[in-house]
Amino acid sequence: MADRLYTSSEADEILSSLRFETRLEKAVLARIAFTISLVQDGKNVAESANFSGGELKRPTFFGPDELFIRSLLAHVHGKGDITEDAFFSNRSLIKNHIDQGSLAMEQLYIESGRSAEGLIKSLVDLVEFQGRKELRGRGLDIFIGRTLLQKADLIMELNNTDKHANSHLAIMGKPGVGKTQFLLKILADIRIQSNYQTHFIYFDYKGDVVDNQHFLDIAKVQPFRLLQGNQRLPINPFVLPTYDEQTINISAREKAESFASINSKLGVVQKGALTEAIRAGYAKRAGSDAPYPDFQDILEIANLMYEEEDKKDDTLIEVLRDLSVFELFWKHGDEIAPIDKISNRTVLIDVHAMPVLKELVAYLVIERLYKEMSLLPDSPVEDGKRTIRTILVIDEAHNYLSQKNMFLQRIIREGRSKGIVVFFASQSPNDYQQKFFNFQELLEFAYIFQCDGVSASSVQDILGCSNKTAKDLQTEIARLEPFQVISRSQVKTEEFVKFEAEAFYKSY
Repeated sequence: MADRLYTSSEADEILSSLRFETRLEKAVLARIAFTISLVQDGKNVAESANFSGGELKRPTFFGPDELFIRSLLAHVHGKGDITEDAFFSNRSLIKNHIDQGSLAMEQLYIESGRSAEGLIKSLVDLVEFQGRKELRGRGLDIFIGRTLLQKADLIMELNNTDKHANSHLAIMGKPGVGKTQFLLKILADIRIQSNYQTHFIYFDYKGDVVDNQHFLDIAKVQPFRLLQGNQRLPINPFVLPTYDEQTINISAREKAESFASINSKLGVVQKGALTEAIRAGYAKRAGSDAPYPDFQDILEIANLMYEEEDKKDDTLIEVLRDLSVFELFWKHGDEIAPIDKISNRTVLIDVHAMPVLKELVAYLVIERLYKEMSLLPDSPVEDGKRTIRTILVIDEAHNYLSQKNMFLQRIIREGRSKGIVVFFASQSPNDYQQKFFNFQELLEFAYIFQCDGVSASSVQDILGCSNKTAKDLQTEIARLEPFQVISRSQVKTEEFVKFEAEAFYKSY
């Protein structure tokens, strides 16, 4: 029975360096590396043939947990039993996992800006993400109100896949009728029922939610008040999973399309210039610890390009200058590294103080969320309940729905299997009638508060009712009292239901 093993020289160098940075013992770091690889690589872990690293003694590594680790290793590798040589030796599975996990931990350290604190936070985030498996299929059954006549309780089974095709939701109504209070109540319930494992990203267009400290406390929300007190998003929109030429080129073109979809004044020439400036920005930072540009880089490069071609400033330079001067996103020189994921955070992005760029900021964050979503495994389903990972909440959505946001459309189309959901709050069902994308068809839950000037066709599309019923409801919707709502009925024989919505301030 071997009483020690020797890591690879590369793993030893990594563990020694991280010991100095984190003040954690090498044995502790080795166990963390082992665990990371056990989860990420599993039975496909690469064999390590390098034994010229540091010594790791058996009692030091295992402590009192040897039997537990042996059982865990056997389970992951699908073995009824593991021989001594395969368990702890220079050719063992444990050594393979330590060596491989050390490489993964070094990458986390680099992505955290080579910060010990950032590494620990990344490890905590990793544990929290994996921990959601323990909560897979947790039911999100939300009490939303009572019917007006029978006073019957209404429950929204948000993630019940047996009853609903998706979990996308829209709340519609003019200002002051209770839709924001209804939305906050739903979000608070979701956070509590999911044990705070379902997150949301909330775009606060009016600034009326960011000041609701009680909601922020109940839902455990981190607010970012843009253009207020030097606050900015610790997000870099130019961070990519890899930095090969093809990935950079695709991302640069997508960014140019994003800018053009928000600002109609950006034509083909400006899109081309922006694409080239972004490519040059990656080239400028290539080989550094943070191999991605910021908006200051892109503005500087674009200005030089315009000077060389003797071109006057135009809309593109104006937009880049605003993004740079306002410092809305992370920039090089910031004390902390940009966050590596937004899909596992609950944040409120307050854009109400911004004179311009509200929609563009949302677009860039939505793009980042989609890119993260595309790398996620499918969200687990148990007992017909799908785990919801993240909810994208767009307030005053009528300001965004007319924009041809391809990433928002992709989240709506593809998000179901990944556990990514979109909630809209807007002023009218009419807002969802966009020729370029059928929002109504993909909204599983729709709640109509008092609205003015609602078209019968939009009511019919949103509720799925007959044309005659939709026409009859036009007048009724205009006369609804605050907190009175019309939505699809949960009873198949009825086309709609009318109820009084529950408010956040009443529940909390």
